Amino acid sequence: MSNSASKWVCRKRTLRLIEKQVKGFVIPSVTLISNRRNPFQVLISCILSLRTKDKTTIDASLRLFKVAPSPSSMVKLSESKIRDLIYPVGFYRTKAAVILGASRRILNEFGGVVPKDIDSLLSIKGVGRKTANLVLGLGYNIPAICVDTHVHRISNRLGWIRTRSPEETEKALTRIIPEREWIDLNTTLVTFGQNICLPVSPFCSKCKAGKFCKKIDVKRSR
Repeated sequence: MSNSASKWVCRKRTLRLIEKQVKGFVIPSVTLISNRRNPFQVLISCILSLRTKDKTTIDASLRLFKVAPSPSSMVKLSESKIRDLIYPVGFYRTKAAVILGASRRILNEFGGVVPKDIDSLLSIKGVGRKTANLVLGLGYNIPAICVDTHVHRISNRLGWIRTRSPEETEKALTRIIPEREWIDLNTTLVTFGQNICLPVSPFCSKCKAGKFCKKIDVKRSR
C-alpha cells in the first residue's frame, strides 16, 4: 500500500467515526433546505445563513420560500417585503438587497436557472466560494468541497492539512480526500464542529475520533 493510500485509510477511519458520532445531532440549516433539491433555494438559504443561527435561518428560509420559491417569484417582491420575511437574520437589510439582485441576475442572464459552474456562480454579487460550492454539491450533486470556519479548523486540528485560509484548505482537501466524499464533508464537519469539536475548549474527552486527532493548536479541552 502506498503512503498516500495508507494515509487515506487513516483519514477514512477518522471520518467514519465522526459521521457515526454526529448522527444524533441536528444537521446544518442549508443541508436541511437542500432536501428540497432546489439549487435556487440552496443559494438563498446559504446567503441567509451567514452570521445567523441555524434555527433562525431555517425559519426565515421557509417564510421566504412560501411566498417566493423561485427567481421569477422573488423579483416580484420589493426589497422591503423581503426584509420583512427574513427578519431577524443577521444583516437582513443587506441580505434582502443581495437576494433581490441575485434573483434578477439569475432570471435575466441565466434564463431563470441557477448556473452550475463555479465561475458563473462567483460572478453573482454576494456569492463567494463557500456558497458556490454548496450550490454545486447540495443543489446539483456536483462534487465540491465547501470550506467554512468549521471545515477549516477541524481539518487542520486533526492534522490532515496545514493551511492558513479557507481557499488553501479547499485546494489541500481536494488533493487528499476522494471526490466521492466531497459533498458530504461539509455537513459532517460542520455538525461535528457545532457540537463536539468546538472552536474553544472542544469536547475531546467524548470524541470518538480522539485517538486519531493530533489536536493541533488545542490549548484547552474538556
